[in-house]
Amino acid sequence: MGSPRPRPVVLDAGALIQFDRGDARMRALVRLALEQSAPLVVPAGALGQAWRDGSRQVPLAALLNSGITLVESLDEPMAKAAGALCGRSRTADVIDATVVLAARSRDAVVVTTDAADLRRIDPRLQIESV
Repeated sequence: MGSPRPRPVVLDAGALIQFDRGDARMRALVRLALEQSAPLVVPAGALGQAWRDGSRQVPLAALLNSGITLVESLDEPMAKAAGALCGRSRTADVIDATVVLAARSRDAVVVTTDAADLRRIDPRLQIESV
C-alpha cells in the first residue's frame, strides 16, 4: 500500500484574499498543499468575492493557474443545494454554503478567515483559520 492521498483543501474568499495579500501563514498552507499535491478547491462564488483586478492580483492568478487548483462552478444544481442548505441551517450566505458543500463532497479541510459563519452552517466541518 502506498501513502494515503492528501486531503483536499477548500479555500474561501477570506483565505484567497489573505493569500493574495501575502499573508505568511496562508502562503505556508498553500506551499504545504503544493508539496503534498493536495488538491485546492475554490468555489466560484468565493473567487468572485475575492477577485478585483487580475493585473494586480498576480499571486492569486498564479494560484488559480496552478495544476492543483480547481475552481468549482456555481451551476443550477449547486445553487439549489446551497439554497437548501441555507434553509436548513437558517443562514443566508449562499457562497458560504457552497464552501461547505465543496468541503463535504470531498471530505476536505476548509481554510477560512471566518470560521464562525461556516460553523453555523456545519458545526462538524474541519476548519483551519487564517
